[in-house]
Amino acid sequence: MSRLFLFLVILLLPLAGCTPKGAAQSGCLVCHAGIEHVSPSHPTCVECHGGDNLAVDKQQAHREMYGGKNPAGPDSWDKTCGRCHAYQLGRVRASLMYTNTGIIKSIQQTWEGTDPRLFATRTELVNDAEGNPLLLQGVADLDNLSGELYRKFCSLCHVGAESNQVYAASHGAGCAACHFPYNDIATYEGQDPTVKGKWPYSNSHTLAALPENQVCSRCHNRSGRISLSYEGKQDGNNGLVPTSDGLPGPEMISGMRNATSISPDIHFAKGLDCIDCHTSRDIMGDGYAYENMFDQIEISCEDCHGGISEPPSYATITRENDEALRESSRYAQPMQQGQEMVLTAKGRKYSNVFRQDDKIWLLGKRSGKLHESKVITGTPEHQIAGHQRMECYSCHSRTVVQCYGCHTTYDQSQLGMDFIKGVETPGRFSETEDYRMLYPFPLALNQRGRISPVTPGCQTFVSVIDEKGRKLRDEYVTNYKGQQQLRFAPFYGHNTGTRAVGCRECHGNPAFLGFGQHVVEGSSIEGTLLCEKSQSKPLDGFLTMDYGRVRAYSAITRENSRPLNGAEVKKTLAVNQCLVCHDEPRDPIYQKELDYRELDNCLKRSLPAAP
Repeated sequence: MSRLFLFLVILLLPLAGCTPKGAAQSGCLVCHAGIEHVSPSHPTCVECHGGDNLAVDKQQAHREMYGGKNPAGPDSWDKTCGRCHAYQLGRVRASLMYTNTGIIKSIQQTWEGTDPRLFATRTELVNDAEGNPLLLQGVADLDNLSGELYRKFCSLCHVGAESNQVYAASHGAGCAACHFPYNDIATYEGQDPTVKGKWPYSNSHTLAALPENQVCSRCHNRSGRISLSYEGKQDGNNGLVPTSDGLPGPEMISGMRNATSISPDIHFAKGLDCIDCHTSRDIMGDGYAYENMFDQIEISCEDCHGGISEPPSYATITRENDEALRESSRYAQPMQQGQEMVLTAKGRKYSNVFRQDDKIWLLGKRSGKLHESKVITGTPEHQIAGHQRMECYSCHSRTVVQCYGCHTTYDQSQLGMDFIKGVETPGRFSETEDYRMLYPFPLALNQRGRISPVTPGCQTFVSVIDEKGRKLRDEYVTNYKGQQQLRFAPFYGHNTGTRAVGCRECHGNPAFLGFGQHVVEGSSIEGTLLCEKSQSKPLDGFLTMDYGRVRAYSAITRENSRPLNGAEVKKTLAVNQCLVCHDEPRDPIYQKELDYRELDNCLKRSLPAAP
């Protein structure tokens, strides 16, 4: 039998696709003939999968394999991917894409209040932003409602755990989540007859070094829905209402939702992938643990387009081991020594954005296409006095997804799957929402002290049902910083356009300032979409104005964030007096600071007599 086995190995090896020319041969290919080769740098099956490649019996061959079907998951990645890619694994272990410390912390602030401990998908010893050792405690040990909600709801969409039963939103765990993507139904479509058509497997056995947009959209089609907005799609309040030939459409996405069309982000329309703007450190982290994604993201619009007074910064590649050279080695056009690379907001080199002939160019990492980035520094419409604090996307966002009235029910009389522990336990969560809109969108101050769009953040009404079916809480407005209040969070909707929001829209519509849908009555602004729990507080806003007095009643989350104050609101609305005649943003009068006292005097002047 052993001689026959070796004869079959020799016979089938030329037909196999996994082992490259010159690499060590593997008996795995007797059964898995035709399987795609992972990549030229991955020589044999057992180096990643473990097991015994010389065994004749299947059970013996598969014994001591790493992670079963997925050796790249967190249970075994230190023995597999991390053996060769220790630098990348160290970054991922601290990355919010894996740890989700920010999400868990936000849930705790909603359900139990502030907790000095930091919990993560799993227990990990990492370094904080200052480089000090930091122990992240596993969320499996968080024995309260926050832990339950994360494990039974949020965790399924993040790379710490596999999701394989959600149409168009399934993915592997760990490194495989991005680099071995699933198709819509999580089945293998390659040439290995042993697993062809089986579930759950990645679409192919070939490593995707540069993930395409679909990989990102497997997760980022919920919550902020940034992958949908970027590609010009939205899953509005239409459910499964037929839109074409009596069928749902034009596109069905996860959760039995319709995706209809809106204007796409200008970057998507030009052919840019998600990874063309986002660096590997945005996604995989930089090795330091942060408590919210704002701190981990290292890019900004100004990096490529320049700011009000400063053009993009750049630095020359001078060393042969420069990270820009290493990262671009798999791009359609690798970078070269001597190139002037544009710097991120954190002062690191992009690996695909560079300065040449006094212009800024972005290289499509997968496409190889060059895109010229328009620099706006010094242009009059971007030097309007009073706009220094504006984020670029405050004016240039086409839409911002806003989901109002998130109703969460926790039913202890039913079982719910704990995706971290892998078992069903008492307690099931479900969510509904009141309504969703795209435009207009409210503005507030973000973490940088700059004015940006905000969207409902953990705007939760909670109902709790005990094990006997009794309702203990009914649409309870949760606490935040000691008060029962709704919340909004700074947000970039990933739906950017070249045309900015009009001056008259922003300065003349109080909805942009945070008043929600409203009516103006004299010196008061009254909300019209009222929350049944508080008839004086509109659901879709966070400010009210009563006889000229502005009051904030909802929180803007994240450090140093807040709603606009009364003085800022009044100054914004006062500009309407100028816009009656001066409606062009290039008008020279907007290059100077406005004298608001003089504006007040304008109202007191008598009009000239008619000729």
